[in-house]
Amino acid sequence: MKQTLLSGGLMLVASAAMADTPVLTVYAPDYFTSEWGPGPKIEAAFEETCKCDLQYLAGDLLPRLLLEGGRTKADIVIGLNTDVTKKARETGLFAPHEQDTSALTLPIEWTDEVFLPFNWGHTAFVYDNTKIDSPPTSFEALLNSDEDWKIVLQDPRSSISGLALMLWVKAVYGDEAQAAFAKLAPKVLTVTKGWSESYGMFTDGEADLVLSYTTSPAYHIIAEGDETKSAAIFDEGHYFMTELVGKIADTEEPELASAFMDFVLSETFQEMIPTANWSFPAKLDDSKLPEGFKKLNMPEKALFYSEDQAAALRDEALEEWLTAFSQ
Repeated sequence: MKQTLLSGGLMLVASAAMADTPVLTVYAPDYFTSEWGPGPKIEAAFEETCKCDLQYLAGDLLPRLLLEGGRTKADIVIGLNTDVTKKARETGLFAPHEQDTSALTLPIEWTDEVFLPFNWGHTAFVYDNTKIDSPPTSFEALLNSDEDWKIVLQDPRSSISGLALMLWVKAVYGDEAQAAFAKLAPKVLTVTKGWSESYGMFTDGEADLVLSYTTSPAYHIIAEGDETKSAAIFDEGHYFMTELVGKIADTEEPELASAFMDFVLSETFQEMIPTANWSFPAKLDDSKLPEGFKKLNMPEKALFYSEDQAAALRDEALEEWLTAFSQ
C-alpha cells in the first residue's frame, strides 16, 4: 500500500512538473524533423537553455498556415523560403524577427525584417564525376549537348527545388524560357514529386544528372568518404535559395519564441547546419565550416528573385514549364 501511494505521489509530482513546463510549438518540414535532419539536435540544444519543451509539428508549411490563419498552433515556423514567403507574409501572422542581420554570411544582402535566414545554397545539377568526364559548364551547354544524359527533376508545383529550377531558367533566359524548357524536356528521364525520389534514382544509378544543390556532394564527402559526386557549375550563375524562420505575432509564448529567434543565429545552432541540413549556415565564418565544404564547386554568380519578383513570375513560368513538359 505504501509503495502504491509513493508511486502515485511521484506520478503526480511528475505530472505537475510537466504541466509547468512551457511548450514552444514549431512548424517544420518533414525532412527537418526526421532523425537525419537538423531538428532533433536543434531541439535538444535549445531545450538545454530554455527550460521548455520544444515540440515540432511536421508537414507542408504554407498550406497549413493558410488553412489555420489566426487559429494556428505555431509559435515558430521554420523552413519557408523566399519563393513562397510573399503568401506567408500576407497572412499577417508573423512578427518582426528583431535580429541583427549585418553579419550574415550570405552571398546577397539581407534586409527582410520579418523572415530570418538560417541556411542557404545554390540549385545545381549533381553528377557522378567517374562517369561524366566533361560536365556541362553552362545551361547552353546542357541544353545543346549531344550526350545521351538522363536527367531527373522535381515538379515545381510540389517541390521547392523544382520551383527554384523553374525560376533559375527564367532568370537566365527571360522571355525565351519556354524554348529552353522545350530543349530540356527530351533529356529528362522523369519528373518526381519531391527531391528525395529524384536523388534516390541518381544514387541508384538510374540517372546521370539530378537537380539538387551545390552542397549535396558535401554529404557524400563527409558522411561516406565519397568524392565521386560533384555539382556542375554554370557560367550564367546559379539560383540562390535560403531557408527562413519566422515568429508568430500572436504566440502564447512570446519570450520563448524570441529566445528561439536569438538561438537561430547563435554559433551552436549554425554549426549544426552543415552536417545536419547539408547546406551553408547563414551566419558562420568559413573557417568553422567542415573540411568537406571547402572541396565543393561553387558558382561565382548568385541569381536571385525577391519574393515579389518570384510571385510575379511564378504563374507565367509555370505555364511555360507545363507547356514544354506536356509535349
